[in-house]
Amino acid sequence: MRNQFSKLALGIALLFLIVLIVTAISEILSRQWARLGLTTLTIICVFVPFAIVCLASHLNIRLPSSFPSVTLVFIMLAQYFGEFKNFYYMYWWWDLLLHSIFGSYVVIVSLSILQGTFRKRHEVSDLRFIVFELITAFSVTITLGTIWEIFEFLGDYFFKTSMVKGGLDDTLTDLIVKTTAALLTSIYLYIRSSSTKKLKDGTV
Repeated sequence: MRNQFSKLALGIALLFLIVLIVTAISEILSRQWARLGLTTLTIICVFVPFAIVCLASHLNIRLPSSFPSVTLVFIMLAQYFGEFKNFYYMYWWWDLLLHSIFGSYVVIVSLSILQGTFRKRHEVSDLRFIVFELITAFSVTITLGTIWEIFEFLGDYFFKTSMVKGGLDDTLTDLIVKTTAALLTSIYLYIRSSSTKKLKDGTV
């Protein structure tokens, strides 16, 4: 199974790399070594979505065609605008927006992977199978979101970073936002799938 790179994803990556390289040069000239390290890490992150797509193709795993583009935009919003442009501090809702995007899109990615992996048995109805897939996708999203919050806590605890900026309130708010976004996305996908099934069956 081949997952393709869209021209849009390649264009976003090229634009993002140009911005980051210019930023890195500026940081070298001004001797901002700490920020240069973050910029270097972000440059590496630009290649991660493409590596994931290649690995998924090798393992015969189906990803949404939008995966590279959405992931790159997410990295740009989180790293460049969030960290470099201080959007996390300028706009109180910026972090919540990113967690909402995460919660919603991971459901879509998980569902795409499941639909390319699981096979429905004849005795299982289509809608019941859809519910099973959505519950699994929702659970994967909550699990990944929780693992990320644990990662932030451990980073602060062992390496004295400041990822958990608001303490317990920040962690719980992030989890609630991710869970709500994942739940609403799952409900929407169920309604859309059930409506499509009824139209095909001629019951509406």
